[in-house]
Amino acid sequence: MRDLLYKNLTSSDHRRRIICSSEIVDKEGVHSVVHRHFSCIVKEVNEAGVTCPQPSLYVLKERNTKQNQEHFFCKVKGSLIAAGAGKLYNIHFIHTLSIRLTASAVKSTSS
Repeated sequence: MRDLLYKNLTSSDHRRRIICSSEIVDKEGVHSVVHRHFSCIVKEVNEAGVTCPQPSLYVLKERNTKQNQEHFFCKVKGSLIAAGAGKLYNIHFIHTLSIRLTASAVKSTSS
């Protein structure tokens, strides 16, 4: 069984966008839940105000063998400068990925 959820939210002036997806799968005795999230904000800047913060990366991996669970989490955060129509834009973005695996209850069918 697979359940999918997808959201695409955009502000009315197209300066903010959020994209989310979730996937839940039960396959071969493993229950997996995957969440993806992307968000970006576009701001117009002048040449004197151009600064980009340092990008960051955060990774977490947990394994619990007693409860038969694994969790992986990754977050990427940064910004970039883009030019268009004679203007400068600062684009801030963040992307997260979360994967959770657990052992699902397996029903045995014996003949």
